[in-house]
Amino acid sequence: MDVIRKMEHNEIVKITTPLLITWHYGKSRLCEDFRALNNYTKADKYPIPRIPHALDKLEKTKYITKMDCMRGFHKNGVKPNYMKLLRIICHIGIYDYTRIPFGIKNAPAHFQRMMDTIFQEEILEGWMV
Repeated sequence: MDVIRKMEHNEIVKITTPLLITWHYGKSRLCEDFRALNNYTKADKYPIPRIPHALDKLEKTKYITKMDCMRGFHKNGVKPNYMKLLRIICHIGIYDYTRIPFGIKNAPAHFQRMMDTIFQEEILEGWMV
């Protein structure tokens, strides 16, 4: 799955510099500062489950399981006309995100909406997603 793609050299736009974060167990990931973009982004008010509500629901359940949505944001593509807003630069070139990166203002709401749509029938049966 290609999360970023190299940009053509004939296009100039604002970019952000990524920071590579290395965890104590050796894995690493890119982090970008998208605050400037987020300041101009209209908030998606889609409701995200709150921890107290989730804990109240869990208290009354008979079965509990979990699903790991590993790289969930990266499963969702970015529309081509928005890729230029998610541009990063590093020592080997300039890249556009082709998948939703972490740190985008509306990514959590978008992801929750997607999960609610996929698991609509299960939610109606009382599942918590």
